[in-house]
Amino acid sequence: MSISLQKGQKVDLTKGNPSLTKIMVGLGWDVNCYDSGPDFDLDAAAFMLASNAKCPTEKEFIFYGNLEHKTGSVKHMGDNLTGEGEGDDEQILVDLTKLPENIERIAFTVTIYDYDVRRQNFGQVNNSFIRLVDETTGKELIRYDLAEDFSIETAIVVGELYKYNGDWKFNAIGSGFQGGLAALCGHYGIEVA
Repeated sequence: MSISLQKGQKVDLTKGNPSLTKIMVGLGWDVNCYDSGPDFDLDAAAFMLASNAKCPTEKEFIFYGNLEHKTGSVKHMGDNLTGEGEGDDEQILVDLTKLPENIERIAFTVTIYDYDVRRQNFGQVNNSFIRLVDETTGKELIRYDLAEDFSIETAIVVGELYKYNGDWKFNAIGSGFQGGLAALCGHYGIEVA
């Protein structure tokens, strides 16, 4: 039975389940059916963070332009340009056993590509969710449905995995940003050209 989280809730992942090492993070969304403008291209990303809550280098920023960390610990499964269809729109795989020692958090985000040109924001998107699945068993562990109305935001930190006393937990964050991917990169210490 999957645990359904509310914004701000935290849950243990590995404390009661030490065999959990491979996690599939699925992110999904739907575009409001009455919106007939340009297609929405939403992009999931993972920021691998050190103790200072920043990416040590740009190589710890996993997204459509850098699909896999050199350790193989975090791997983006590819960009979905339309978000059509049921289920996960984009997936990110995490292997906890391969994570570098200095990585203490992984923040999962969704941004709107070309939001400024297309005049789009998350107020035009609904049914957004993140779910964590035990990749070995296929069992869904956690699901967090974002219920907030992000009427002006163009980037969302959906949730994060974090290490606490040697165990991994998940935090349902659901906080919005203006400024799309560039704003998130700045927040996590990545310089954007």
